Amino acid sequence: MIRNLTVQEALEALDCGAVLVDVRSEGEFAEVTIPGAVNIPLFNNQERAQIGTVYKQVSPTAARRLGLRLVAPKLPALLERFEQLAPAGEKVILFCWRGGMRSQFVAYMLEQMNFQVCRIIGGFKSYRRYVNSYLGTALPHRAVVLHGLTGVGKTEILKRLPAYGVPVLDLETLAAHRGSVFGKVGMPASPGQKMFEGLIVQALRAAEKYGIFVVECESRRLGRLLVPPPVMQAIRDGYRVLLYAGMPVRVERSLGGYLLEDSSGALQPLLEAVDALVKYLGKTRVEQLKQWIAAGQYRPAVEFLLHHYYDPLYKYPSAPSADYHLCVDTEDLDRAADIVASFVKSLPEFGQPVRGGEQDVSWSKIAPGQGETGPFPGGCRECYENSP
Repeated sequence: MIRNLTVQEALEALDCGAVLVDVRSEGEFAEVTIPGAVNIPLFNNQERAQIGTVYKQVSPTAARRLGLRLVAPKLPALLERFEQLAPAGEKVILFCWRGGMRSQFVAYMLEQMNFQVCRIIGGFKSYRRYVNSYLGTALPHRAVVLHGLTGVGKTEILKRLPAYGVPVLDLETLAAHRGSVFGKVGMPASPGQKMFEGLIVQALRAAEKYGIFVVECESRRLGRLLVPPPVMQAIRDGYRVLLYAGMPVRVERSLGGYLLEDSSGALQPLLEAVDALVKYLGKTRVEQLKQWIAAGQYRPAVEFLLHHYYDPLYKYPSAPSADYHLCVDTEDLDRAADIVASFVKSLPEFGQPVRGGEQDVSWSKIAPGQGETGPFPGGCRECYENSP
């Protein structure tokens, strides 16, 4: 029997190991899909266009007949793909654009072959409504926000925290953009805005059972992508953690994280990014930077950028500050991650599940000045800074 699922039920089943299959065309899938879905298209891009043309110019019945002619030769191969993807007993959840004929047809075929098959009511359109609803209200989680100058290791700390059982929202990885003028250098193609939002919701759903998540402080825009307003509000309202390190450490990390990623390929994207700094640094300094980079002299270029561009831009302290709930020296990244994870787990929100994207009123915003004079949840700031 084919079972119809709501989006919430489908996502919960996906969390429990169900196989989620997008039967839309490869072009629709590439543009945006439900995170975690696999694409097994009933019709490819060209076939879908042909059917759409007949639907509009002739009739719906003629379009259905064309669809049957196109799909009939492919049925054995389609079935084989599903058999490879979902061995006996595994639940298969299907969706198309709006829960219409494509998913219905595939569901009927699989049911006849004794698959345990479900369909998402309303298809991908209902999932988009779910995402819009989730990101349309204040997040129920509390955020722990990492602040710090370029090169202190914010991204490296984020990537270590899941090993401690601490949930993270890594916006730069999801956006495939670092959020600066060099944000796309050495990075893969960014997703579209809708896919970006879906990936954010996926991470936030995973964090619901913890009641908290760790995120790097970001501006609203990551390249051409926009961070949703509720996430920005959570960043503004979150616990503030300052990461700091000496200039030599920051130069080394920036070399690995920004410039050297591009050194094995063409330097053109890097030089073009430097050109965009003329209005900030002036032509003379930009020409000097380009000469260093073209000659492979990355170290002086990075140190110059940190001193003259990044540090004045972000204006974070380079040493412990009373304006933060926690300050951590990141020279030793493993030790720093251990300190941050311990701090997060000591917070009253950690381990308090929140559900459904609804506002949890059991906590309020950080009181003004708390970072300067108030108590630090889980212990004093100095205990974390000076712990062995």
